[in-house]
Amino acid sequence: MPDRTEVRLGEYESAQLGFEQLTPSDIDRLGALQARGCLTLSPDRTGWRLKADGTVGILVLDRVRLIVEPKFAIPGEQLMSWLAYALGTPVPATARRWATGPDGYADLVAAALLGECEKLLREGLRRDYVRRQSLEPVLRGRLDASSQVTRRYGQLDQLHVRTFDREPDNWDNRVLGSALRVALSLAAGSDLARDLHGIAIAFPCAPNPTAALRALDRTQYTRLNARYLAAHTWARLLLRGGGVTDLLTDHGTTADGLLLAMPALWEAVVRRLATEAGSLHGGHAVASSGRGAITVRGDLGSTSTFRPDLLLSLPRRDAVQRTLLPVDAKYKRYDRHSISAADIHQLLTYSVGYAPSDASRAVIIHPQPGGHARRTLQVEGPRGGLGIIDVLGINTHALPDSATTWIRSALASAQAPLPPRR
Repeated sequence: MPDRTEVRLGEYESAQLGFEQLTPSDIDRLGALQARGCLTLSPDRTGWRLKADGTVGILVLDRVRLIVEPKFAIPGEQLMSWLAYALGTPVPATARRWATGPDGYADLVAAALLGECEKLLREGLRRDYVRRQSLEPVLRGRLDASSQVTRRYGQLDQLHVRTFDREPDNWDNRVLGSALRVALSLAAGSDLARDLHGIAIAFPCAPNPTAALRALDRTQYTRLNARYLAAHTWARLLLRGGGVTDLLTDHGTTADGLLLAMPALWEAVVRRLATEAGSLHGGHAVASSGRGAITVRGDLGSTSTFRPDLLLSLPRRDAVQRTLLPVDAKYKRYDRHSISAADIHQLLTYSVGYAPSDASRAVIIHPQPGGHARRTLQVEGPRGGLGIIDVLGINTHALPDSATTWIRSALASAQAPLPPRR
């Protein structure tokens, strides 16, 4: 890897770059990220002003190594724990503090993949029977009589044989080989790079990262490959360039780096937290798409829909019927600022569309660094109450599991009917 200038900043912070530090290809790649809302790049009199949004991680440019550290909600020492929770994978042994040196988030994910691959090697890689045709000095498998006659003309010093051998050359291992090579290109730590290089030799490689991603999307887990699930989760993260959802690959651009969209991470965390907390009350998640969507018709253009991040079906205390509770994740500083009018309108639309008239409730869940918090918004009109919005702050300085109990107590109020309107 050529020497690059390291530029380090926190999410929602900005940095100054000189005109000579960005090549035309760098500007194109940063422009693609800007179109996705990951950062902002604007020229000024002295160079380029780069402002990070809610995306953290590492981006390797031609002349600059850009590192965006988590600052706002989830501190570096907890980032890997929250990421593993959102992905539904065990917390890796590398879930240590975000490093202050050149290695950081990218090295942590690469080390997580390395640990899972080492575990698979110790247990033994999955091997499938592969059909091979080869020229051997002795008979192995079945003699290919046709090839022997037409190619060797009756000579028996070498034999054309067909064999079925158990080999690790299958897609479960190929995607890991591809991900290990991507991790090697991103790793900054010399010890980690050496370990990645040593273990990558043991894994076959897919023709290209796109083929590996397609194989991951097709993978079905059974008793034969269930132990590969955690390794494949970290491999997908590396092959897609980071994030619980893809940032660039689906749009024809590849990211030479590892970027994590924090709003998408927070949505995944909230969906799992609220689903687990709701199950303790006998609730479960239901679909909010298709026939279950709030639909707007008759406007110019195509039909639009309103979809909350999560829709919970909860039993009511009267045990007569169930109630639907919309839950929305907001990656915003609602620990310091009041709820915006747009979000209040959005949640009221959800509550009116899904909840019964005597229990019009909705929930906003936002990160609350330092401790849990709860406040309740009561929206009233001239003819009485319109709905209640519970605003829950989740302590992101603690482990994710501690938030389940907090959300469970908050959801208990959603099972009770509201007071009658005046």
